[in-house]
Amino acid sequence: MNKRRDIPPQIERAVLNDGDMRVSLLSYGATTQGWWYKGMPMILGYENPRDYATDNNYLGAIVGRVANRIGAARFDMENVRYELDANEGRNSLHGGRAGLSHQNWALEQMTANEAVLRLTSPEGASGYPGTVRFEVRVRLDYPRLVYSISAQPDRPTPVSIAQHNYYSLGCVTGISEHCLRLTSNRYLEVDNQGIPSGKIVDARDSGMDFSAPKAISAVLTDLDNYFVFNSAREKGLPVADLTTPTGLKLSVWSDQAGVQIYSGAHLTEPFYKSAGVCIEPSGYPNAPNIPEFPSIICAPEAPYEQTLILQISEGVT
Repeated sequence: MNKRRDIPPQIERAVLNDGDMRVSLLSYGATTQGWWYKGMPMILGYENPRDYATDNNYLGAIVGRVANRIGAARFDMENVRYELDANEGRNSLHGGRAGLSHQNWALEQMTANEAVLRLTSPEGASGYPGTVRFEVRVRLDYPRLVYSISAQPDRPTPVSIAQHNYYSLGCVTGISEHCLRLTSNRYLEVDNQGIPSGKIVDARDSGMDFSAPKAISAVLTDLDNYFVFNSAREKGLPVADLTTPTGLKLSVWSDQAGVQIYSGAHLTEPFYKSAGVCIEPSGYPNAPNIPEFPSIICAPEAPYEQTLILQISEGVT
């Protein structure tokens, strides 16, 4: 568990509005503090911005430099071994204790419905090579919320970012009966520490198939798995949908290789188990240690880019 972190002297806040939607952004962790549709909260969040500095759930944060887990908190690149901050047992999770989610970003509101967050991560931060300039542009374009994420390194280094909202879609009783659909029928095999082995498993053989909508409660285990998007997915269609029993629907578009689905089994007070679900498109976890996985190494001539689009609609049956 993370130790208590210093609270930044000033956490800045920006509020975006468009149509029937409102979004609150914080400089700390480039965090989405709240997202409301017709007054209903779509995600979990703290009312007090300072609570995020002691949060261990990564609520609404931008996580990295490398999202998810890196086994043994180390990797080799160009014949050099890099030792990372081990903040989950012997492994590194979401960039370590001083990852992007634990930094105070520069926040600038551009218009009534758009803001930009910027952060320069120095050479050696959490053990990673290279200085990297990160930018997260957030635009509320009713009924869509769009995240445009980029990173410019000064030398080759791994980068894989995830946006870590916990989606509740206005339900106060949790997300167990929400139906999830993914453009995927495969997921990564992991060990008992959540570290991928390199093997890709057919979800249809394990009861983990969400290629057709299925209630999250229908899976007999707590979800904390990376699903590989189908390579032949149809252009322009969402890669994931989350639908409530009342018909409110979140659709997700992403240009990433896959998505981590986490059903909130370890949420802590003031929240409760499965109060929200994370849908985190990103690169493959532990990719620097598994040559068969798609590379997440970025370079000055090949900077990092990601676009995440979220859309709310009603009346889905």
